[in-house]
Amino acid sequence: MRKILAYPLTIIHLIIFGLILVVFHLIQWVCFNVFGYQAHKKSVDFLNYFLTKSLLLLGTRVTFNNQHQIHTEQPCIIVSNHQSMYDIPPIIWHMRKHHPKFISKKELGKGIPSISYNLRHGGSVLIDRKNREQSLKEILKLAIYAEKNNRSVVIFPEGTRSRTGKPKRFQSGGLKILMKKMPNALIVPVSISNSWKTLRYGKFPMGIGNHITFEVHQPVKVNELPPEELIASVEKTITSHVKA
Repeated sequence: MRKILAYPLTIIHLIIFGLILVVFHLIQWVCFNVFGYQAHKKSVDFLNYFLTKSLLLLGTRVTFNNQHQIHTEQPCIIVSNHQSMYDIPPIIWHMRKHHPKFISKKELGKGIPSISYNLRHGGSVLIDRKNREQSLKEILKLAIYAEKNNRSVVIFPEGTRSRTGKPKRFQSGGLKILMKKMPNALIVPVSISNSWKTLRYGKFPMGIGNHITFEVHQPVKVNELPPEELIASVEKTITSHVKA
């Protein structure tokens, strides 16, 4: 019965989701080309607010729990497990004062209204997963930009999303580059739970009636521990709080 109900709700959700992307694509273009970075950022913030709220059409709610006062006068490295594309809008909206930027695969840089535009023009970088040299160069460029401008970089060290919610082993290469080139940054660990259930049946129909949670943990300074120890500690913190 639940899966049967998911079909009409998914259709409604996808229509609204698509309309949001199309409308905000135009808004982004105007903001970026006429008013500049700050206006464009505001448009992206509200784009992701509405994308997050669109999950209510599936009977899915999002709780973002951040009890920490994270100053905006220094850059951040937001480190999280990864379960679905719905991990991203709540992070952008709830962490908006930290100007989150992303390391995304190059395929997302074209063909998707709003999303592709923001990835190309909003300060994020696009990497070719098959080209290690290009990937490292782009991550390095993003790290330097974030350190200089007090931006935040969001990284999912698992590499690809978990389709079952069970965290995958962290790949530390990209994170080490960020830590090395962002010596003034705070690492902000985030545990995401139940986002994978939006795709529990595949892309269609979508899962319904879920509760996606984001738990922000105590930030730590990049130089608080040796890199290997710090990464292991952050990984343990994140994965131990992922709920089944």
